[in-house]
Amino acid sequence: MVVPFSLSHCRVARFGALAVCAGFAANTQAGGFFEDSSAKLEARTVYFNRDFRDGSSSSPQGASKREETAEGFILNVQSGYTEGTVGFGLDALGMLGIKLDSSPADSNSGLMPSTGHDPRRSKDQYAKFGLTAKMRVSETVFKYGALLPDLPLLKYNDGRLLPNMFNGAMLVSQEIKDLTFTASRLDRYTARDSSDSQDLRLNCKNKRYACDITADHFTLYGLDYKVNDRLTAQYQYGELEDIYRQHFVGLLANQPIGPGVLAADVRLLKSDNAGSAKASTIDNRALGALLTYSLGGHKFGAGWQRMNGETSMPYLDGSNPYLVNYLQVNDFANAQERSWQLRYDYDFKAVGVKGLTFMTRYVNGDHINVKGRDEEGKEWERDSELKYIVQGGTFKDLSFRLRNATYRTNYSKFARDVDETRLIVSYNLSIF
Repeated sequence: MVVPFSLSHCRVARFGALAVCAGFAANTQAGGFFEDSSAKLEARTVYFNRDFRDGSSSSPQGASKREETAEGFILNVQSGYTEGTVGFGLDALGMLGIKLDSSPADSNSGLMPSTGHDPRRSKDQYAKFGLTAKMRVSETVFKYGALLPDLPLLKYNDGRLLPNMFNGAMLVSQEIKDLTFTASRLDRYTARDSSDSQDLRLNCKNKRYACDITADHFTLYGLDYKVNDRLTAQYQYGELEDIYRQHFVGLLANQPIGPGVLAADVRLLKSDNAGSAKASTIDNRALGALLTYSLGGHKFGAGWQRMNGETSMPYLDGSNPYLVNYLQVNDFANAQERSWQLRYDYDFKAVGVKGLTFMTRYVNGDHINVKGRDEEGKEWERDSELKYIVQGGTFKDLSFRLRNATYRTNYSKFARDVDETRLIVSYNLSIF
């Protein structure tokens, strides 16, 4: 279950609240956790700057910029299981966000929630807490409560200060060698910049669908089969009640070629109406493929993605769409859109600098069917990321990540040009 709360009602110091969370973890351990229990704390500082290249706080386009800095803490406590044929356990997630810098003109970046009386001002702090009961029988695990799912049709979003949390049930079974069966039913979620649990809803990016269309639950079933060490086949079915249903088929493969390794990631998603179709017509078939060739510290990639059907690809709000051309700003999932990608990664370990990596990629999309326009929609995005993880000493595992994105489009009625920079400093501490 997810238990939302707001620290604004508590007379405690900001870092005092963090100490309470750590103390809870230690007391729980002393109360009889098993040998394989663990508690980890991540502290992350995020600076977010999104420049829309136009507009102002009073213009029809909206604010010209979003810029905020915040500190986040994520405590993840996981128990072991009781002994016996059926084992039971309990996990806990505690999250705290603290505003470091924000102004009314540049708020609403997605790092912090807005205050109730003024949507232009961010709260000083917010928090959320979730418990997860779990049961294990042989190679099957059942969980109920707060979940951070990482599946093709259900991938939680962690692109800002604190991740989204979903609430519901999930079963993962590996009773058959090389075959993984997954089943899940969700009924609520807590957004990345919110303390409040809310109904599941359809994501309405760029107003592709009617916004605030909610559903009672989301169900998912899936199979992953490891054919051999070089090939894995995937299938999943997901349905947001009375809104959309979705089939996914995927192939993951790798093959040594010459001195390097060629990897392939192929994804096919078919989406259409479900039940009473509360979001109106949904008709989309998304096909994408990404090929990469790794050689020493280099990795060269090329991708292709195509949308067919009358509409864009639907996905659950709070989740990341499982598309090869889903990037930092855009998803390239508009109706009829076709897009291609070029990507390059480099691991500086190849030249003796461990922990330092670099990535850059470019995606170009066209042939977009924009409602109310005869002109073909076009867009492109360029991303770069430089990351360093401290390898030893007092600050071992401290990471610095600088991300930059440039996005441009010719259909500004629904989307805006963006220049974006994110700086993320993260430190992971193992409590026990």
